Amino acid sequence: MTRTLIVIPALNEEESLPATLKELREVVDEHDVVVIDDGSTDATAEVARRAGAVSAQLPFTLGVGGAVRVGLHYAQLNGYDRAVVIDADGQHDPAGVTALLEALDRGADMAVGSRFATGTAFYRVGRTRRQAMRLLALIVRVLTGQGYSDVTSGFRAFDRPVIELLAREYPVEYLADTVEALLIVRYAGLRVDEVPITMRPRAAGVPSTRSFKLVINYLRLLIGILGSASRRARLRKDEP
Repeated sequence: MTRTLIVIPALNEEESLPATLKELREVVDEHDVVVIDDGSTDATAEVARRAGAVSAQLPFTLGVGGAVRVGLHYAQLNGYDRAVVIDADGQHDPAGVTALLEALDRGADMAVGSRFATGTAFYRVGRTRRQAMRLLALIVRVLTGQGYSDVTSGFRAFDRPVIELLAREYPVEYLADTVEALLIVRYAGLRVDEVPITMRPRAAGVPSTRSFKLVINYLRLLIGILGSASRRARLRKDEP
C-alpha cells in the first residue's frame, strides 16, 4: 500500500489552519498530515494537534523552505512513499492533492500544481510579479530544456526518490524553495510534470512577503540560479 504524507508548513496560521485541515479530512482523509510549525508565536501547533494532525514545532523560524525540508525529512524517516506540500492558508484547493498524486501515478517523480496551465481559472498577479515569474520560467526552460508555466508554485507532490533527494537539499531561501528545488530535481535526471490547479483567496491572516521584499528575493534568486548554472557549466567543461 502506498503511503502518502501531506506536509503543511505554517507560520502564525491559527486562524486559517482549522478550515484547511477540516477540508483535507473531507477530501483526502486517507492520507496522514504533518504540520510544521515554523516558529509561530500564536497557537498554530495547538490548533494542529486538536485537529488530529501531527505537529512538529520548530524552535525558531526557518522560512517555508526550511519547514518543507523538515517535513520531507519526517516523510523519509517514517517510510512514506509520497509527500504533498500544501499551504496552511487555504489558498490551495485540497482537491488538487488527488490530481498531483495521479501525475505521479502516470510516471512523474515530482508534480507541480500550476496556476497558469491551460484549463485553469484566471489567477491575477501584479504586473511586476508576473514579469518576474515569466523571466524565471524562461530561465528554467533554458537550463532544463523543458517549459513550465508556474515555476514558483508551492503546491507540489513528490515520489520517494525526490523525497530522499530534497530531504537533504531542499533550498531554504524564499522562492529558491520553489524554483531551485525544481532545478535540483531536473538536474538529477528526474521527471517533473505540471498539473492545472485552482488557487483561492487566502482564508485568513496576512501574506508573509510584501512588494519590496519580494523584489529583493527575486533578484537574489536570479543571481543564485545564474551562479549555479555557471558552476555546473564549468564542471561539465572540466570533465574528462
